[in-house]
Amino acid sequence: QVQLVESGGGLVQAGGSLRLSCAASGSIFTIVTMGWYRQAPGKQRELVAAITRGSSTNYADSVRGRFTISRDNAKNTVYLQMNSLKREDTAVFYCYADLRRSDYDSWSRYWGQGTQVTVSS
Repeated sequence: QVQLVESGGGLVQAGGSLRLSCAASGSIFTIVTMGWYRQAPGKQRELVAAITRGSSTNYADSVRGRFTISRDNAKNTVYLQMNSLKREDTAVFYCYADLRRSDYDSWSRYWGQGTQVTVSS
């Protein structure tokens, strides 16, 4: 079994900051990419940021310059530092990991349960 457990969501005023964490645990051989999606009410889930094992990063245009993704490979953990938060950042944030459970396994994507981020004006 593989679990992704998120933490760090909450309520913050516009202009404030939050840091999300997501730790993967269980039967994991290797993780290639970790990242974050978000889904606001009535909208499709969208990619926020992703980071490879070699620390190459990718950001949505709407968060570039405000959010920073990082990861600790030894802890199988990914972080999302969110600064200068806006009301339109309000959403449920989901972390994911693309991983193999053994040297013989194919790649699979696993998801966290989601954490609510609410930005008030």
